[in-house]
Amino acid sequence: MRRFDLAGVGIGPFNLSLAALADPLEQLDVVLFDARPEFRWHPGLLVEGATLQVPFLADLVSLVDPTSRHSFLNYLRERGRLLPFYFAERFHLPRAEYDDYGRWAAARLPSCRFGHEVTGVRWVAAEEAFELTVSGAEPVLAASVVLGVGSTPNVPLPLRELVAAPDVLALHSADYLTHREALLAAETVTVVGSGQSGAEVFLDLLRSRSTVDSAGDGLRWLARTPAFAPMEYSKLGLEQFTPDYTAYFHGLPEPVRDRLLPAQWQLYKGIDAETIAAIHDELYRRSIGGQWPGAALTPGVEVVSANAGAHGIELGLRHVHQSRGARHRTGAVVCATGYAETPTGPLLAGLGDAVQRDGRGRLVVGEDYRLALGGDVAGSVFVQNAERHTHGPGTPDLGLGAWRAATILNAVCGKAVYELPARTAFTTFGLETTEDL
Repeated sequence: MRRFDLAGVGIGPFNLSLAALADPLEQLDVVLFDARPEFRWHPGLLVEGATLQVPFLADLVSLVDPTSRHSFLNYLRERGRLLPFYFAERFHLPRAEYDDYGRWAAARLPSCRFGHEVTGVRWVAAEEAFELTVSGAEPVLAASVVLGVGSTPNVPLPLRELVAAPDVLALHSADYLTHREALLAAETVTVVGSGQSGAEVFLDLLRSRSTVDSAGDGLRWLARTPAFAPMEYSKLGLEQFTPDYTAYFHGLPEPVRDRLLPAQWQLYKGIDAETIAAIHDELYRRSIGGQWPGAALTPGVEVVSANAGAHGIELGLRHVHQSRGARHRTGAVVCATGYAETPTGPLLAGLGDAVQRDGRGRLVVGEDYRLALGGDVAGSVFVQNAERHTHGPGTPDLGLGAWRAATILNAVCGKAVYELPARTAFTTFGLETTEDL
């Protein structure tokens, strides 16, 4: 079996960042596997006009190594588009461009091997290494493993049966573009979910549906949050996406972290101000002449039941504050209800009880993103985007990806192959004191 210093499972943006930063490290032999045939980044949500919510410097490498040949700016230079980008004065990239950049980077990294799924990881004491079982390839050994298996679409329980039914026009927003033409043709459509994806889907449908009855309910947007709220985007507010805040959050007691995280929803579930403005502008344009647009926007509502019948889909709704219920009929449903961390239990089953978990059964993750492992396991398993409960709201943020990857590489190499600054925020999080109250 081929032996590596580091093996990666999954090649999304975060493990792709690790591969890019590991590329110039001659002392490190790295391999990464992904079951998909190529790198793709949320292909079902590459809606025309949709942009990233982070600046272009949140690429795979620049916030750690801006001289890297895998930077976004070098991608533009090699594509012959550096000057057009300069004149475009874009700070936030189109989603489709980020997807193309990721495929460009993956294609030039020999450590990335697509079309191969890692189905199991176990510790082989005699080899002092992990053995990874890989579909379509020989098993490999690795002294360290990094899991970057990403997230999966989250569908609320009342809607799961509908979304799973092949003959019902109900879907998660991850599959939006696949079903877009059918949604445009549907008499009525309901979007469920208040985040950026819900806003982008609602805006695209609002702009593109050819038959919207100005007096009816052709398009409806429901959200459980109390308002269609903007994402936190003030400069000091954004410092909660810095490594300084991540370290502070990690140092809090587990019960405090669990209470704090839901209260921070506007950090990662809000809508960017430009999208909110575009929706309002479109609704305002449709009100010219004195008629209110047929589209309805209702926050503070959760779906408690869903059934499909001969007359379409019937949703049972409950208003959170009014404690009042209602029935709503619609021809189609788009669940823009976010993503959940992909379960790692099946992948780590070969490690058995060596994988330590907290009181709620979650992975115990150290500050350097290393799993707490017991027993005779002497190697290290790291995680990327599976540690929101220990590292806070910045976990899925692209802006922290390069920093996390560099932190993992430093830990694997046992030295600072990438120098990371000791301070990253003007805000001081917490008190420097030993006194407990």
